[in-house]
Amino acid sequence: MENILTKIIEQKKVEVAKLKERGLDDSVMINIVRPSLVENLKTAKSMAVIAEIKRASPSKGDIKINVNPIEQALSYERGGAAAISVLTDEVFFKGSIADLRNVSEAIRIPRLCKDFIIDEIQIDRAHQAGATIILLIVAALSKERLHELYQYAKKKGLEVLTEVHDEAELERALELNAELIGINNRNLKTFKVDLAVTERLAKLLDPKRHIIISESGIKTKEDVMRVKDAGAKAVLVGETLMTASNLPHKMAELQMSI
Repeated sequence: MENILTKIIEQKKVEVAKLKERGLDDSVMINIVRPSLVENLKTAKSMAVIAEIKRASPSKGDIKINVNPIEQALSYERGGAAAISVLTDEVFFKGSIADLRNVSEAIRIPRLCKDFIIDEIQIDRAHQAGATIILLIVAALSKERLHELYQYAKKKGLEVLTEVHDEAELERALELNAELIGINNRNLKTFKVDLAVTERLAKLLDPKRHIIISESGIKTKEDVMRVKDAGAKAVLVGETLMTASNLPHKMAELQMSI
């Protein structure tokens, strides 16, 4: 099977080159409150839900292509979401940086810029669009670039969700002293999903030092219970919420006491 992550990263290199060529427009900088997801999760009494705005994906195709991101984000916020994740990749996920900007202006809770970040200019753009958190995918970066981008984001006042899928990636995340650890149950090279990934990797983390977020494959309260028992403080949920027939009910179902 073709390595989807490699394909995405090659596209990102093209996008970064274009971004650098035209530069960023400082006039669109959003001056808004940037609440802390880390502080929210440290005091959470129930499983926190990072609710994702996801129009499409390489594995599922179109999910909810005509979603109004502001309405979706407000529904998530009313439902008790700890943060909103906004997919800003255009080619593979059909999102946009405008989605993040619009959501950031509409809600008061933390915003995660969900993209495949390989360069500082993407972090600048995310910050400009109102992000409070960025995603760094260990599998997508060299050890040196991971460290550089992590430090760059922190200096800009952004929180960093460091995403891992296996033991080797987790070891690299721990070398950063990363606090927010996203354990992706989906293998980004094959797109196979297995919640056992969270169970396996969470055992290697210290709950006093690390905040574990289980990502991908969360559909039911049983799934939430499984990753909660493994040590997760939060779940990142996209497709399940985007396709829910009763969103308030689904949001409530996923937020069980911890």
